[in-house]
Parts: sequence; C-alpha cells; structure tokens
Amino acid sequence: MAIDHDRLFKELIQTFFEEFLLLFFPDIHEHIDFRHLSFLSEELFTDVTAGEKYRVDLLVETKLKGEDGLIIVHVENQSYVQPSFPERMFIYFSRLFEKYRTRIVPIAVFSYETLREEPSVFSIEFPFGDVLQFRFFPVELRKKHWRDYIRHDNPIAAALLSKMGYTESEKIELKKEFLRMLVRLELDEARQRLLLGFFETYVKLSEEEEQQLQREVRAMETKEKEKMLELIISYEQKGRKQGLEEGIKQGMKQGMEQGMKQGMKQGMKQGMKQLIRNMARKGMKVEDIARLVDLPEQDVRELLEEQGN
Repeated sequence: MAIDHDRLFKELIQTFFEEFLLLFFPDIHEHIDFRHLSFLSEELFTDVTAGEKYRVDLLVETKLKGEDGLIIVHVENQSYVQPSFPERMFIYFSRLFEKYRTRIVPIAVFSYETLREEPSVFSIEFPFGDVLQFRFFPVELRKKHWRDYIRHDNPIAAALLSKMGYTESEKIELKKEFLRMLVRLELDEARQRLLLGFFETYVKLSEEEEQQLQREVRAMETKEKEKMLELIISYEQKGRKQGLEEGIKQGMKQGMEQGMKQGMKQGMKQGMKQLIRNMARKGMKVEDIARLVDLPEQDVRELLEEQGN
C-alpha cells in the first residue's frame, strides 16, 4: 500500500505547528503571535498547461506580534525530486496572494532520501534586468544529522529523526533515542501515537533488530528505561491485535467469496440437471441433448440416471 506522505506530514505539522517553527525557524517563531492561529481549508490548483491538479498541503492564518493584519504561513511537503518545484512554489504563492491579498510566508519541507542541492529561488531574468526573485524557506531533512536533534524536547524533532540523515547500522540506536525523547515529552496518548505511527512508517526494524532494541533498553540504567519498555510492549501488542483483526476480516472475506463460488457452481450444476431432465421428458435423444448442452453423452446419461430417468 502506497504511503500518503503529504497526509502524514500535514497531520504532524498541523498538530505541532508552533514546535515546527521553533525547531527550524526560530526567527519566524519569535515574531508569530500564536494566540491567533487558524488552519485554512485545502486549496486545489489546476495546472492547465500540464493537465495536473495540485493540492496545497498546509495553510495557517495568523498574526505577527504587535500588528493587526493577518498573514498566511504556507507549508509544503515535497517527498520526491522535482526540478520544477521552485516554480510550483511560486505559482502557489501567486495564486494564494491573488485570493487572500495578504503577506505569505512560504516554507518547503524536502523529505525525500536523495542528497542534492535543492534551490529555494525561482527567478525570471533578462540580460537587461531581473523581473522576479522569489524565495521560499527550505527545510532539507536528509541533510540534517539525527544526533544533532536528540537533545531537543520537541515532538517535531522526535518524529522527523526518521527522515534525517542516518545509516542502516544506526537504526536501532536511532529508535532507542526516539523512544527516550518520547518518554521525556510526556504527551497524551493520542499525540504519542501520532509520533510513534509517523516514526514507524519510515524506520522499520526487522524482528531481530526489535529484539536487539529491547535488550539494549533493558540494559539501560536511566530513569526512562521502564517507560520505554512500556512503549515498546504496548505498541507491539496493539500491532498484534490490529494484525489479528485484519487477518480475521481477510479470512471472513475469503470464506464468503469461496462460499459464493461454491454456491454458484452448485446452482449451475443443479440447473443443468433440471434442463437435461426436461429435454428428456420431451422425448429428446441423449445424443441431441448432449450436443445442445455441450456435454459428453456419458455425462448426460449419468445425470439422467441420478434423477431416476
């Protein structure tokens, strides 16, 4: 099943919007008045030239401290490499400005695995002068090393460890530090599950790695140890329960489908017997019946014998 990256990132950032700005854009965070915060409905734009539709990920209406006018923060998650992305950000900006006629803060979160120099400028230039220099604020997750963020008591930092720079050999330690952060945050269960689900979507440990993780947590001598084990066991139990429920549903579905197939097969066979019996009653010969129903003569005779004819 394909991962809906945009939905996952939207839910995460919408839930922890203030923490997102604090972590990656402290200067912007300092100026935002978070008492005035509302999430706007999704905007759908059609690219007539390319024949494609694009949906803006997240729009937040807010204010700057000491000012009365509203501003909009636009956050866009980009989960794949797209050379024309800066142009798309400009198109979003221009259409949003056309609709809302207010200042807009454009932010792009690059969450793909590739390491590359991602431009954050879209320009229109001529030999005789520049017409446009549009800039947006980028977050390139893969370029950020996960160890630099494990001391942050920030839920966004915890979840996005899963998309930062790490090696396969660091996965067990990565998850261990993620669980440690989760315990320190002391979130309610709903938000805790949101972070766990996000992290697990992108960092998948094998069964052997999960066992190694549990061994390492049990060997810890810190105050987070017991709560980390509770998280691991609780999440495993819920995963097993969900897997069992899915298995039961799938089994019931397959059983119903098999039952329907068998029922149809039996019904067709019974209908064929009745048809052959009616033909015989009207005096038709076995060879003529066999030709009409496209069965061997021996099969027709056996069916008539079963009916007592």
